[in-house]
Amino acid sequence: MRLTILGSGTNVHPTRAASGYLVRTDQTILLDFGPRTLMNLIKTGVNRHQITHILFSHFHADHFSDFITFFFDAVIFMKYQGGSRPPLTVIGPRGTKQLFQTLFATLPGFSRPPFAVHFKEVSDRPFWIGKTKILPRTVTHSPRLHCLGYRIEYGGSALAYSGDSQYCRNLVRLCGDASLAILDCSFPANRPGPVHLHAGQCGLVAQQAGVGQLVLSHFYPIADRYDVKTQAAEKYGGKIRKGKDLLTIKL
Repeated sequence: MRLTILGSGTNVHPTRAASGYLVRTDQTILLDFGPRTLMNLIKTGVNRHQITHILFSHFHADHFSDFITFFFDAVIFMKYQGGSRPPLTVIGPRGTKQLFQTLFATLPGFSRPPFAVHFKEVSDRPFWIGKTKILPRTVTHSPRLHCLGYRIEYGGSALAYSGDSQYCRNLVRLCGDASLAILDCSFPANRPGPVHLHAGQCGLVAQQAGVGQLVLSHFYPIADRYDVKTQAAEKYGGKIRKGKDLLTIKL
């Protein structure tokens, strides 16, 4: 399994793309698709027209908006450039189908795509994509919004992704004994903000879950002004990486 961070920042960050992660197992899977992540996907050399599954944690714009550009590009590629692609499956929390039905009915060129598109809503039950096991788990983030973290298991390794989350029991369960956990480190521990983890809580989750290594990501600009790795290390004694765009980690 290989992880490539497509975006380690938030909606508008001076040096980082927003949330997006490329996971390669026997499948090529995207976790979230925030602004500026599409161009980083292209830089990886992965053929975007062969991606078959996109998993969304939730639908705040910083986790979602580049899907619109990606999808319109796919339509143009097939209709006018002689291209082809396999069916696309979009997976997400409650509300996914309604959101995409509204988008596809409203945005010009989206209503009748030249390839099959499937939508799937998931919540706290495992499913398989090929030989890759996916476990979504509800996490606590924004009130009245269903938000998911995802655990991906393949070849004896497990990767956990928090999406956006506060500290909660379900997040610790999601990360339990994972080879690697990518956690929402929006804020430094000394400058915490609402509805997200701070660096100290990331370390606490990693320690309680017993993860193999911790990757801090989803930085608001303020998080880059402090030593969030050292703050996380006050709770967690394992390997800690500060995420950056296009960082690739092999599990």
